[in-house]
Amino acid sequence: MRVVAPGRVNLIGDHVDYVGGLVLPMAVDLGTTIDVTPSPDRVVEMVSDAEDEAVALALPVHSPDAAGPAWGRFVAAVLAELGTTDGFRGAVTSTLPVGAGLSSSSSFTIAVALAAGFDGPPLDLARLALRAETAATGVPGGLMDQLVITHAVAGSASLIDCRTDTVTPVALPDGVAVHAVHSGVARRLAGSEYADRRAACELAESLIGPLRDADLDDVARLDDPVLRARARHVVTENARVAAAAEAAAAGDPTEFGRLMDESHASLRDGFDVSIPELDDLVARLRATPGVFGARLTGAGFGGCAVALAEDDVDLGGWRLAPAGAATILA
Repeated sequence: MRVVAPGRVNLIGDHVDYVGGLVLPMAVDLGTTIDVTPSPDRVVEMVSDAEDEAVALALPVHSPDAAGPAWGRFVAAVLAELGTTDGFRGAVTSTLPVGAGLSSSSSFTIAVALAAGFDGPPLDLARLALRAETAATGVPGGLMDQLVITHAVAGSASLIDCRTDTVTPVALPDGVAVHAVHSGVARRLAGSEYADRRAACELAESLIGPLRDADLDDVARLDDPVLRARARHVVTENARVAAAAEAAAAGDPTEFGRLMDESHASLRDGFDVSIPELDDLVARLRATPGVFGARLTGAGFGGCAVALAEDDVDLGGWRLAPAGAATILA
């Protein structure tokens, strides 16, 4: 058996998923593949083309702490969530760059769940994968990555309402391509201020109510300037995502790109999750003829920028095609 799970690039809508916002990511044609063979032993063994050390876990697994190498924590967390009792061997290959902000960890976690025998609705798979990733890393992420990987429709981006966990395919304008270009700085969420940003949003919500429903007048009521800046990003980013989906439906890449530019500025200045290397990269991409817009993608703190460009532009990174959802192949 073979399982395949795509990575994802977020076109617009970052740091809003964990407060019930709107996001517009795209599953991509880079991802994780696991070739699975059953084992008569109550052991799960996995090897990876990207890791020197193999993972071997006796079943049942109760905690990510049961794993040896760091990458095995994701495997252990999934097995613990599933209550897996049947052993198997898995050979992992991946075309996703690690630390690039293209969701290599969510892709891998979902692939492991399918390899371990998950059988249920895509939404349940997404939620299980999020629980496993949180247990493995300690980072309290949102559900965006898992939803797009489990629900994507080939050829389309995905407009996700993170309040209702609903996913709507969105076709991109004709004649454009999506590119991801690495900043040269690996993204490491566990060592970043990601949890602090989420806590700030939750504190703002305790003072003015759900940020999904707030407007800028509500934000102005926040006395703390840092909380005000964080909340302003969320409120304006939700509006930008809705506008970007409308621009895509209207076939307007220029407006879509303008919204991407605004999003990067808000993430840089209001949410403080960019770094100089990402800012410089985004500026270079925007200055390239044929580029409609560019922004950091994912949580920030390193990783990639995403750019929307005319179809024939070469930006020197990964040219990404919209892929379908994670699946099991016979």
